Amino acid sequence: MSDTTPTLPEGLRRFVERRKAAPTEERCELCAVPIGHQHSHLVERDNRRLVCACRPCYLVFLPKGASGGRFRCVPERYLHDPAFDLTPAQWDDLQIPVGMAFFFFNSDLERSVAFYPGPAGATESMLSLDSWEAMREANPLFKSIEDDVEALLVRKAGLAERLTPPVSGGHPPAPGFECYLVPIDACYELVGVVRLNWKGFDGGEEGKKAIGEFFDGLRERSRPS
Repeated sequence: MSDTTPTLPEGLRRFVERRKAAPTEERCELCAVPIGHQHSHLVERDNRRLVCACRPCYLVFLPKGASGGRFRCVPERYLHDPAFDLTPAQWDDLQIPVGMAFFFFNSDLERSVAFYPGPAGATESMLSLDSWEAMREANPLFKSIEDDVEALLVRKAGLAERLTPPVSGGHPPAPGFECYLVPIDACYELVGVVRLNWKGFDGGEEGKKAIGEFFDGLRERSRPS
């Protein structure tokens, strides 16, 4: 295992610093117009940087091939896969020591990568190719991920959500594992949540509560795949 925080620098730093700092007016990083806290993002592929964008700038780069592929729009779909199939043994084969991870295809590396959040940031798992292919074949949702800008967020069910009340209209966690297809910025946000709230060896009550609330919100906004 190796700490890969430099691989995801700007996206993670942006979410962490936003929570630490006093509220300030945010601006589009392309045209500098004021934007609200809830806004669109682009991925700058050359340096894996998340770029905050106003809606008009976001739409400029939405057509495939715009900017020669330098910028890619982060999609806004959230899907929940109630039929996600993964065994504890397969999870162990993925060499992920914690109960959640996100997977995406890095087009520069031309391979799938897996990261898991922790108190120090995001750490890359040394993904087993055989285990990855087995999971892909068993779960078709993996094949619909958009390179660089979407990820599958997988979590062992029943860890922290019991500390918070169920969300009205959300999807209850299924036994085993729960799986979501999410924009990549949602994964960066989760890393920030863990980094800011984790206490002690197991996260502490505050950390577990914050993670539970994050996944409650995720279930509420996700639709079945």
